Amino acid sequence: MSSSADLLITGARVRTLDPDRPTASAVAVRGGTIIGVGDVDDLRELRGSGTEHLDLGGTATLTPGLTDAHSHPVWGLEMATGTDLTAVRDLDQLRAALAAAPRTEGWVIGWGLDHNAFGDRPVGHALIEDVLGGAPAFLRLYDGHSALASAAALGRAGVTGPRTFAQRAEVVCDQAGRPTGHLVEHAAMDLVTPVLPRPSLAERRAGLVELLSAMAATGLTGAHVMDLGDGSVPAFLAAVEEDTDLPVRLRLAPWCMPGVDREGLEELVRLQREAGRLWRVGGVKFFMDGTVEGGTAWLEEADCHGQGTEAFWPDPAAYTEAVTHLHRTGVRTATHAIGDAAVRHVLDTVEGLGESGRLRHRVEHIESIPQAVAERFVRLGVIASMQPTHTAYTRADHTDAWSRRLGDERAARAWRCRDLRDAGAYLALGSDWPIAHYDVRQVLATARLRRLPGAYDTEPVAPEQALTGLMALEGCTSHAAVAAGEQAVAGRIAPGFRADLTAFGVDPVEAPADELGDAPVRLTVTGGRVVHRGF
Repeated sequence: MSSSADLLITGARVRTLDPDRPTASAVAVRGGTIIGVGDVDDLRELRGSGTEHLDLGGTATLTPGLTDAHSHPVWGLEMATGTDLTAVRDLDQLRAALAAAPRTEGWVIGWGLDHNAFGDRPVGHALIEDVLGGAPAFLRLYDGHSALASAAALGRAGVTGPRTFAQRAEVVCDQAGRPTGHLVEHAAMDLVTPVLPRPSLAERRAGLVELLSAMAATGLTGAHVMDLGDGSVPAFLAAVEEDTDLPVRLRLAPWCMPGVDREGLEELVRLQREAGRLWRVGGVKFFMDGTVEGGTAWLEEADCHGQGTEAFWPDPAAYTEAVTHLHRTGVRTATHAIGDAAVRHVLDTVEGLGESGRLRHRVEHIESIPQAVAERFVRLGVIASMQPTHTAYTRADHTDAWSRRLGDERAARAWRCRDLRDAGAYLALGSDWPIAHYDVRQVLATARLRRLPGAYDTEPVAPEQALTGLMALEGCTSHAAVAAGEQAVAGRIAPGFRADLTAFGVDPVEAPADELGDAPVRLTVTGGRVVHRGF
């Protein structure tokens, strides 16, 4: 076997995040693994006739490959279909967008709709029916936990009144028992999704590769995928890999929902064996609550609408039993928990596991918690997973739907990223695409700015929670690796680690955060393979 490298990268400032060698100027790769880190002279003997040499010209900074620690690139292809409504700011804009929207098999499909567009009005199809011309419509709100369905869409799905679900979900109805079109949480939305137009398998395959390539162009080499779709995703990904290599490494966590029995838990354990070249099932995703805007975040005290005092699992003890069972079989878990009561219950569950629970379980989102709860993350070894770009849906003056639901006191403790880091917690960062954009540069920049990069007219949300440049980079590299239990093979540039690498035209630690938001990506390498060249 040749001892020479497949790939040699030189001419860069290398931020290794390896405490044994923090900086370097050259990296050598063979067989998808880093085999050398140093300067050009150190690695000269690894260069052979078959080595691809990439000289970045002394103007780039090479870092460990960036990972989106919370994303939905497979399921999101179905969520983010139809008309993009993310720019809609009020009801007039919504009505205009729907009137002009193309029809897909006769349907009006939309996604990314901000709750703030409705102002003080309840979400309901009566506000849009006259611009639809009788067409069925299904509009996903940006939080991914609620949707607005037109009367025609409800009719096609046979939804004529309230329903009872095993999880906290609701078909919102008026006083006469008629559905308003507002569907809250997955079980309610799933009543309509079976009758929606669905892309073909070929379209889904092409769409996934296109999406992952676009993600790689922003510097992403990996994503923690917080779903497994309808269960057909492993076969789907295997089919994609028959034709091509994935541009981004995927680690998928299937959902565990209320009502699961022992057989269902064992199936989740079995799924952990599913893997391909650059994807694998790893862990299980739970929901402890829903969203603040939808009134389904589990709070210690009710929100300003009198809602939010119930868990997503009607019997929270059943959640604890399911997590405990999976833990004993060696399966890691990630739990969606937004409200303070939801986060507390997850931490209580992990505390019950004892010392063996350290660094094996994580909490997603963590939107508003008191300081005492933040400190428990460190004591219990629970990983925090947060999405800085979610702050774009809130306003510093608390006039947005999220803040008005919580009230000033709870809104003031929004997304306590810095408090968690300063306390000593591991903090993995992600986008939650398609809830927010997948561009990892925006994630890094927003973590430092507490507003979107370039939005100079926007006041930062809780600016005291801003991260340093190094903290933000660690959130998408070394801390993301800990969140996946992969810190021995990922998250730093060192011999024996995966050859997942990202090169920026600026230093992501020292460059002004607003410049980082659209900084040139010079190179993205996933598994030793160049998946994006920006030079």
